[in-house]
This record gives sequence, C-alpha cells and structure tokens, in this order.
Amino acid sequence: MHPGFWMTFAASAAAGLVTTAGILAVRRYEAWARRNTTYFACFAAGVLIAVSFLHIVPKSIAMTPQAPVWLFAGYLLMHMLNRFLTAHVCDKPQMADYALGFVPLIGIGFHSFLDGIVYAIAFSVSPYTGVLAALGMVLHEFPEGIMTYALLVRSGVDERRSFTLSFFAAALSTPIGALISYPFVSRIDQSLLGAMLALSAGALIYVGATHLLPRAEREPRRFSLVAMVAGVAVALGIILSDG
Repeated sequence: MHPGFWMTFAASAAAGLVTTAGILAVRRYEAWARRNTTYFACFAAGVLIAVSFLHIVPKSIAMTPQAPVWLFAGYLLMHMLNRFLTAHVCDKPQMADYALGFVPLIGIGFHSFLDGIVYAIAFSVSPYTGVLAALGMVLHEFPEGIMTYALLVRSGVDERRSFTLSFFAAALSTPIGALISYPFVSRIDQSLLGAMLALSAGALIYVGATHLLPRAEREPRRFSLVAMVAGVAVALGIILSDG
C-alpha cells in the first residue's frame, strides 16, 4: 500500500479522535470545554488561513492556471451551504428547537466528510502539503465536536443519543471520506488535482475566516488574538522550515 494512503488514513483518524475528544470534553467537563472553545477556534483559524494562503493556494496555482476560479468556487460552495442551513432554521420557527441541533448536525457531517476528501487531496500532492493541511484541520475538529454535541443537547436530544449522533456525523465521517476518495484522487492528472486542491483551499479559508473567527469575535476573550497569532506562527514556522 502506498505510504500516502497510510498518512491520509492516520490524519483522518486523528481528526476523528480529536472530534471525539471534543465531544467527551463537553460531556464530562462542560465548564472547561466551553471556557476554552474560543481559544481553540482562534488558534485553528490562524493555522488554516496561513496554510491556505501561503502554501496550498500557491501550490494549486502552480498546478493549474484555473486555480483562482476553483478557490472562489470552494469558498462560495461553503458559503451557500451555510446560507442554506441557516435559512432552514430561520424559516421554520415551529421546529426551531430541533433544527437548532439537527440542521447543524447535517452541515457538520457533510463538512467532516469533505474534510476527509481534503486530506486525500493534500496527501496526494505531497506528504508536506498533507501535513500542513492536516495540522489546521485537526485543530479545528475539537471545537467542532463540542459544538455538535452541545447544540444537540440544547435542542432537547438526550445525552446518549447526542453523543452517538455527534460521533457518527462529526468524527467517523472524516476517515470515511478519506478512505472513499483516496483511490480516485491518487489517479487524477495534475491539472485536475490542482483544481481540487484550490477548491479545498477555498473551503478551508471559509472555515477559518468566515466560520471560526466571527464565532470567536462574538465571544471575545482576553487572549483570543494571541491564540490566533500563535496559530499563524506555527503555520509559518512549518512553511519556512521547508524552504
């Protein structure tokens, strides 16, 4: 088996474990998890944004001149998905309690499945690109697990069912996405691979800049900016060490 496969599987499995850790943390240590979620989100956002703009985007442009188009498409796709889910919550007030948990569950499940595909794409380009993408993505899985479980419980779902649903949607879907997509991703040509890499970069930028940071800004913490800068610094350190 190609080493890239095992690296992809290891990264996606790690993402699933981190998500599960987030679910367990908010279930067993709810006060601590909620208190530090903003810091995890800011740190992850810093890593994702820096890695996307400074490594993944240039890499995709070198592989295909249409990369900017796919970059925009990836961002727009995530934006439209978010708007679609939000509209469903707002347009059905009589179902608002259940929608509060289940609509985000669907979106997070789809996003986590896409995360697995992103791992497969990144590791197909190179182990270095895969590690960089995985670093930021794994870091944002912890608050994602917290959010998935907390929203289900808040919507009225019992704790045991909330844990099961959160695990399957947010944690298990990532390695499944990676395993399903890897055989196909590893056989496509460079131009298409570059397009898919740019598409995934657009999704990562959306997650970091539009999804994580605004949520952190709504709950300002004293060292949130420090956490984001630390994430950028970690990404820069790894990128520069390759040069």
